[in-house]
Amino acid sequence: MVMDSAGFLFALLFGLAIGSFLNVCIYRIPLKKSIINPPSSCPQCGERIRFYDNIPLLSYVVLLGKCRYCRSSIPIRYPLVEAIAGLLSAALFMRFHLSPEYFLFFVFSAALVAIAFIDLHHKIIPDILSIPTLIIGFAATLLKLGIIHWTESLVGIIGGGGFLYLVATLFEKLRGRQGMGGGDVKMLAMIGAWVGWRALPLIILISSLAGILIGGGSLLLAKKGMRTRIPFGPFLALGALVWLFFSHDLQWFLFRLGG
Repeated sequence: MVMDSAGFLFALLFGLAIGSFLNVCIYRIPLKKSIINPPSSCPQCGERIRFYDNIPLLSYVVLLGKCRYCRSSIPIRYPLVEAIAGLLSAALFMRFHLSPEYFLFFVFSAALVAIAFIDLHHKIIPDILSIPTLIIGFAATLLKLGIIHWTESLVGIIGGGGFLYLVATLFEKLRGRQGMGGGDVKMLAMIGAWVGWRALPLIILISSLAGILIGGGSLLLAKKGMRTRIPFGPFLALGALVWLFFSHDLQWFLFRLGG
Protein backbone atom coordinates (compact mmCIF):
# COMPACT_ATOMS: atom_id res chain seq x y z
CA MET A 1 0.00 0.00 0.00
CA VAL A 2 2.84 2.37 0.90
CA MET A 3 4.65 1.47 -2.33
CA ASP A 4 1.48 2.15 -4.33
CA SER A 5 1.07 5.55 -2.67
CA ALA A 6 4.71 6.42 -3.30
CA GLY A 7 4.42 5.28 -6.91
CA PHE A 8 1.25 7.28 -7.43
CA LEU A 9 2.90 10.39 -5.98
CA PHE A 10 5.94 9.87 -8.20
CA ALA A 11 3.73 9.47 -11.26
CA LEU A 12 1.77 12.60 -10.44
CA LEU A 13 4.88 14.75 -9.85
CA PHE A 14 6.62 13.25 -12.88
CA GLY A 15 3.60 14.11 -15.04
CA LEU A 16 3.50 17.67 -13.72
CA ALA A 17 7.20 18.12 -14.50
CA ILE A 18 6.80 16.75 -18.02
CA GLY A 19 3.76 18.99 -18.43
CA SER A 20 6.02 21.98 -17.79
CA PHE A 21 8.34 20.73 -20.54
CA LEU A 22 5.38 20.19 -22.86
CA ASN A 23 4.57 23.88 -22.49
CA VAL A 24 8.02 24.67 -23.84
CA CYS A 25 7.40 22.34 -26.80
CA ILE A 26 3.95 23.80 -27.47
CA TYR A 27 5.34 27.32 -27.53
CA ARG A 28 8.63 26.75 -29.36
CA ILE A 29 8.05 23.96 -31.90
CA PRO A 30 5.61 25.97 -34.10
CA LEU A 31 8.12 28.84 -34.04
CA LYS A 32 10.90 26.41 -35.08
CA LYS A 33 12.92 27.26 -31.96
CA SER A 34 15.11 24.91 -29.94
CA ILE A 35 13.27 23.26 -27.05
CA ILE A 36 16.54 23.03 -25.09
CA ASN A 37 18.22 26.42 -25.38
CA PRO A 38 17.89 29.16 -24.28
CA PRO A 39 16.34 28.63 -20.83
CA SER A 40 12.70 29.63 -20.36
CA SER A 41 11.98 33.33 -20.32
CA CYS A 42 8.95 35.62 -20.30
CA PRO A 43 7.71 36.13 -23.90
CA GLN A 44 6.78 39.74 -23.05
CA CYS A 45 9.76 41.19 -21.18
CA GLY A 46 12.40 38.55 -21.99
CA GLU A 47 13.45 38.05 -18.36
CA ARG A 48 14.72 34.56 -17.59
CA ILE A 49 12.29 32.52 -15.49
CA ARG A 50 13.99 31.35 -12.28
CA PHE A 51 13.55 27.79 -11.06
CA TYR A 52 11.35 28.88 -8.14
CA ASP A 53 8.99 30.56 -10.62
CA ASN A 54 8.83 27.45 -12.78
CA ILE A 55 7.34 24.93 -10.33
CA PRO A 56 4.35 23.29 -12.02
CA LEU A 57 0.98 24.67 -10.87
CA LEU A 58 2.38 26.08 -7.63
CA SER A 59 4.29 28.97 -9.23
CA TYR A 60 1.24 29.99 -11.25
CA VAL A 61 -0.82 30.21 -8.06
CA VAL A 62 1.87 32.04 -6.07
CA LEU A 63 2.43 34.56 -8.89
CA LEU A 64 -1.34 34.99 -9.34
CA GLY A 65 -0.95 34.11 -13.01
CA LYS A 66 1.41 37.02 -13.76
CA CYS A 67 5.09 37.42 -14.65
CA ARG A 68 7.16 38.39 -11.59
CA TYR A 69 8.96 41.14 -13.54
CA CYS A 70 6.59 42.80 -16.02
CA ARG A 71 3.29 41.57 -14.47
CA SER A 72 1.96 40.48 -17.85
CA SER A 73 -0.59 37.66 -17.67
CA ILE A 74 0.61 34.06 -17.98
CA PRO A 75 -1.74 32.16 -20.32
CA ILE A 76 -4.03 29.69 -18.55
CA ARG A 77 -2.70 27.07 -20.99
CA TYR A 78 0.43 26.66 -18.84
CA PRO A 79 -1.17 25.31 -15.66
CA LEU A 80 -3.81 23.50 -17.73
CA VAL A 81 -1.23 21.48 -19.68
CA GLU A 82 0.69 20.72 -16.46
CA ALA A 83 -2.50 19.52 -14.74
CA ILE A 84 -3.55 17.37 -17.70
CA ALA A 85 -0.11 15.76 -17.95
CA GLY A 86 -0.05 15.10 -14.20
CA LEU A 87 -3.50 13.49 -14.20
CA LEU A 88 -2.71 11.37 -17.27
CA SER A 89 0.50 10.15 -15.66
CA ALA A 90 -1.36 9.26 -12.45
CA ALA A 91 -4.08 7.45 -14.42
CA LEU A 92 -1.50 5.48 -16.40
CA PHE A 93 0.21 4.47 -13.15
CA MET A 94 -3.11 3.15 -11.84
CA ARG A 95 -3.40 0.99 -14.97
CA PHE A 96 0.20 -0.12 -15.62
CA HIS A 97 2.07 0.71 -12.37
CA LEU A 98 5.74 1.65 -12.84
CA SER A 99 6.29 -0.64 -15.80
CA PRO A 100 7.76 -0.10 -19.28
CA GLU A 101 4.15 0.20 -20.54
CA TYR A 102 3.54 3.10 -18.14
CA PHE A 103 6.47 5.09 -19.52
CA LEU A 104 5.71 4.18 -23.13
CA PHE A 105 2.06 5.17 -22.96
CA PHE A 106 2.96 8.35 -21.12
CA VAL A 107 5.11 9.26 -24.14
CA PHE A 108 2.06 8.60 -26.34
CA SER A 109 -0.25 10.61 -24.08
CA ALA A 110 2.20 13.50 -23.78
CA ALA A 111 2.55 13.66 -27.57
CA LEU A 112 -1.25 13.77 -27.93
CA VAL A 113 -1.47 16.67 -25.46
CA ALA A 114 1.29 18.65 -27.19
CA ILE A 115 -0.22 18.05 -30.64
CA ALA A 116 -3.71 19.00 -29.44
CA PHE A 117 -2.64 22.37 -28.04
CA ILE A 118 -0.39 23.21 -31.00
CA ASP A 119 -3.13 22.39 -33.49
CA LEU A 120 -5.68 24.31 -31.44
CA HIS A 121 -3.57 27.47 -31.52
CA HIS A 122 -1.64 27.23 -34.79
CA LYS A 123 -3.79 24.80 -36.83
CA ILE A 124 -0.76 22.63 -37.61
CA ILE A 125 0.40 19.20 -36.46
CA PRO A 126 4.21 19.12 -36.56
CA ASP A 127 5.81 16.03 -38.11
CA ILE A 128 8.50 16.22 -35.43
CA LEU A 129 5.89 15.07 -32.92
CA SER A 130 3.71 12.67 -34.91
CA ILE A 131 6.34 10.73 -36.88
CA PRO A 132 8.75 9.86 -34.01
CA THR A 133 5.78 8.93 -31.79
CA LEU A 134 4.47 6.64 -34.55
CA ILE A 135 7.88 4.95 -34.79
CA ILE A 136 8.11 4.50 -31.01
CA GLY A 137 4.62 2.98 -30.91
CA PHE A 138 5.36 0.47 -33.66
CA ALA A 139 8.78 -0.37 -32.20
CA ALA A 140 7.13 -1.05 -28.83
CA THR A 141 4.85 -3.65 -30.40
CA LEU A 142 7.84 -5.33 -32.06
CA LEU A 143 9.44 -5.56 -28.62
CA LYS A 144 6.12 -6.86 -27.22
CA LEU A 145 5.83 -3.88 -24.88
CA GLY A 146 2.60 -2.50 -26.30
CA ILE A 147 -0.96 -3.67 -25.72
CA ILE A 148 -1.40 -5.01 -29.28
CA HIS A 149 0.44 -7.29 -31.71
CA TRP A 150 2.78 -5.66 -34.23
CA THR A 151 0.54 -6.72 -37.12
CA GLU A 152 -2.40 -4.79 -35.63
CA SER A 153 -0.10 -1.81 -35.22
CA LEU A 154 1.07 -1.98 -38.82
CA VAL A 155 -2.47 -2.25 -40.17
CA GLY A 156 -3.43 0.61 -37.82
CA ILE A 157 -0.73 2.81 -39.32
CA ILE A 158 -1.69 2.03 -42.90
CA GLY A 159 -5.42 1.96 -42.28
CA GLY A 160 -5.52 5.07 -40.10
CA GLY A 161 -3.44 7.23 -42.39
CA GLY A 162 -5.04 5.78 -45.52
CA PHE A 163 -8.60 6.35 -44.30
CA LEU A 164 -8.12 10.01 -43.48
CA TYR A 165 -6.15 10.56 -46.68
CA LEU A 166 -9.08 9.12 -48.65
CA VAL A 167 -11.58 11.29 -46.75
CA ALA A 168 -9.45 14.41 -47.29
CA THR A 169 -9.05 13.68 -51.00
CA LEU A 170 -12.77 13.07 -51.53
CA PHE A 171 -13.69 16.21 -49.59
CA GLU A 172 -11.33 18.32 -51.66
CA LYS A 173 -12.71 16.84 -54.91
CA LEU A 174 -16.33 17.40 -53.89
CA ARG A 175 -16.04 20.77 -52.18
CA GLY A 176 -13.11 22.27 -54.06
CA ARG A 177 -11.23 23.17 -50.87
CA GLN A 178 -9.05 21.42 -48.33
CA GLY A 179 -10.98 20.05 -45.40
CA MET A 180 -8.26 18.09 -43.63
CA GLY A 181 -4.51 18.55 -43.65
CA GLY A 182 -1.70 16.04 -43.97
CA GLY A 183 -0.97 16.48 -40.27
CA ASP A 184 -4.31 14.91 -39.36
CA VAL A 185 -3.52 11.95 -41.63
CA LYS A 186 -0.16 11.36 -39.97
CA MET A 187 -1.67 11.81 -36.51
CA LEU A 188 -4.29 9.08 -37.06
CA ALA A 189 -1.55 6.82 -38.43
CA MET A 190 0.39 7.57 -35.23
CA ILE A 191 -2.63 6.67 -33.10
CA GLY A 192 -3.12 3.47 -35.12
CA ALA A 193 0.45 2.46 -34.32
CA TRP A 194 -0.34 2.49 -30.59
CA VAL A 195 -3.90 1.18 -30.38
CA GLY A 196 -4.25 -0.87 -33.58
CA TRP A 197 -6.75 -0.83 -36.39
CA ARG A 198 -9.62 -2.29 -34.37
CA ALA A 199 -9.78 0.81 -32.18
CA LEU A 200 -9.78 3.33 -35.03
CA PRO A 201 -13.48 3.27 -36.04
CA LEU A 202 -14.60 4.13 -32.51
CA ILE A 203 -11.84 6.72 -32.07
CA ILE A 204 -12.91 8.41 -35.31
CA LEU A 205 -16.55 8.30 -34.17
CA ILE A 206 -15.71 9.86 -30.78
CA SER A 207 -13.50 12.49 -32.45
CA SER A 208 -16.14 13.38 -35.03
CA LEU A 209 -18.94 13.67 -32.47
CA ALA A 210 -16.74 15.80 -30.21
CA GLY A 211 -15.78 17.97 -33.17
CA ILE A 212 -19.43 18.51 -34.11
CA LEU A 213 -20.62 19.21 -30.57
CA ILE A 214 -17.67 21.16 -29.16
CA GLY A 215 -16.20 22.68 -32.32
CA GLY A 216 -19.51 23.45 -34.00
CA GLY A 217 -20.96 24.79 -30.76
CA SER A 218 -17.96 27.08 -30.27
CA LEU A 219 -18.37 28.48 -33.80
CA LEU A 220 -22.04 29.18 -33.19
CA LEU A 221 -21.34 30.89 -29.87
CA ALA A 222 -18.56 32.96 -31.46
CA LYS A 223 -20.91 33.74 -34.39
CA LYS A 224 -18.40 32.46 -36.92
CA GLY A 225 -19.40 30.86 -40.19
CA MET A 226 -19.55 27.08 -40.41
CA ARG A 227 -16.99 27.26 -43.21
CA THR A 228 -14.38 28.24 -40.62
CA ARG A 229 -11.79 25.47 -40.34
CA ILE A 230 -11.89 23.63 -37.03
CA PRO A 231 -8.61 21.91 -36.03
CA PHE A 232 -9.29 18.18 -35.81
CA GLY A 233 -6.13 17.27 -33.88
CA PRO A 234 -7.54 18.04 -30.41
CA PHE A 235 -10.56 15.83 -31.08
CA LEU A 236 -8.42 12.97 -32.39
CA ALA A 237 -6.33 13.28 -29.22
CA LEU A 238 -9.48 13.21 -27.10
CA GLY A 239 -10.79 10.14 -28.94
CA ALA A 240 -7.49 8.29 -28.52
CA LEU A 241 -7.29 9.06 -24.79
CA VAL A 242 -10.92 8.06 -24.22
CA TRP A 243 -10.18 4.75 -25.96
CA LEU A 244 -6.95 4.24 -24.02
CA PHE A 245 -8.62 4.56 -20.62
CA PHE A 246 -12.19 3.45 -21.28
CA SER A 247 -11.99 0.94 -24.14
CA HIS A 248 -13.43 -1.94 -22.11
CA ASP A 249 -16.37 0.16 -20.90
CA LEU A 250 -17.03 1.44 -24.41
CA GLN A 251 -16.95 -2.07 -25.87
CA TRP A 252 -19.35 -3.30 -23.19
CA PHE A 253 -21.69 -0.36 -23.83
CA LEU A 254 -21.70 -0.92 -27.60
CA PHE A 255 -22.29 -4.64 -27.08
CA ARG A 256 -25.28 -3.94 -24.86
CA LEU A 257 -26.53 -1.28 -27.27
CA GLY A 258 -26.41 -3.68 -30.19
CA GLY A 259 -27.63 -6.63 -28.23
